[in-house]
Amino acid sequence: MTVPSTALITGASRGLGFALARALAERGWNLILDARGEHALADAIRGLPGGVRVEAIPGDVADPAHRQKLAAAAGKLGGLDAVVNNASSLGPSPLPSLLDYPLDAFEDVLRTNVVAPLGVLQAVQEQLRCGARIINISSDAAVEGYEGWGGYGAGKAALEQMSRVLAAERPDFRVYWVDPGDMRTQMQQDAFPGEDISDRPLPDESIPGALILLTGDLPSGRYALRDMPAAVSPVAVS
Repeated sequence: MTVPSTALITGASRGLGFALARALAERGWNLILDARGEHALADAIRGLPGGVRVEAIPGDVADPAHRQKLAAAAGKLGGLDAVVNNASSLGPSPLPSLLDYPLDAFEDVLRTNVVAPLGVLQAVQEQLRCGARIINISSDAAVEGYEGWGGYGAGKAALEQMSRVLAAERPDFRVYWVDPGDMRTQMQQDAFPGEDISDRPLPDESIPGALILLTGDLPSGRYALRDMPAAVSPVAVS
């Protein structure tokens, strides 16, 4: 009897996190899903296909006690084949320039976008099976100098470097730091308040690339998800 794979996805109540949860549920994966909004997470769970086990744990990944709950759920399901650190904070909206950036808000962004993903991995490390996939969701803002994106971009740049070092330290895992591309999400709308973002692709268009990473055998590295189905090649892998 084949044992179902299990994934932990943070920030799974909407956007890319929910789209990936739905795709994995359709493929028979068991899921541990996290989001800050309890009601939003419950609504999302109702939108998933049946037949798989889903542990929904509302809370903030920046909270150490919440991360321990995620680890306990992973132990209850017998371990993890994948962790997707998708939960992120954009920071203030409209996006402030760096010299006007409130430092307490900057610290909050770094706490959610850098410290919390590492905290999640530290909490669940004993539950990670050999060969487990770790996907840290990044952004082109990590490598480009966009006005107003200093807080978010700095956090994602730090997340990428952390991922690069983790890949070197733990070759028994596959560590991916990925750019999903611009998406039609609430975060994107918050970044551009009052603007029409209907030209952005839906998160579903980034899912095929994520599935390649989760189910394939690609080396650790940086990948642009929407480029992968056409040409499966790493971007700036080191």
